[in-house]
Amino acid sequence: MAHTRLLYHIVSATYRREPTLRKDIRQRVYRYMSGICRNMECPLTIAGGIEDHVHLFAELRPTICVADFVRDVKACSSRFIHETFPEQRDFAWQASYAAFTVSPSVAADVRRYIENQEEHHRKLSFIDELKALYERHGLMFDPAEFDVEVGRA
Repeated sequence: MAHTRLLYHIVSATYRREPTLRKDIRQRVYRYMSGICRNMECPLTIAGGIEDHVHLFAELRPTICVADFVRDVKACSSRFIHETFPEQRDFAWQASYAAFTVSPSVAADVRRYIENQEEHHRKLSFIDELKALYERHGLMFDPAEFDVEVGRA
């Protein structure tokens, strides 16, 4: 038996970073995402974000890869948005995403960070936020990946 605790902070933007995750639908979308994660046996600790992106903090089981997890959450949540909010029939996620592993020792900090997204983005743009996250995790950041994306998911 494997004994793991695989915590991930995942960031995904809306297609072309359009402000389609309106405040009035966000909580329903987050609850739906939580159900998707629960069905995948990958509990979602918290979801948060603003109009053009979402942060997920989830614990993945060791038999699922991050790419499959993100693909399924994005596909199922897109379907939910299309079916539940007819005015959002053009909603889509960008193909790109960012995923960072999280040590249990800083899990509470990540949770607080995601809880405070609206306040956080009064001072910092999405691109500046991602750039800081990439730097903190030792990754090279290419803003074009999160600016205008050709692929839709």
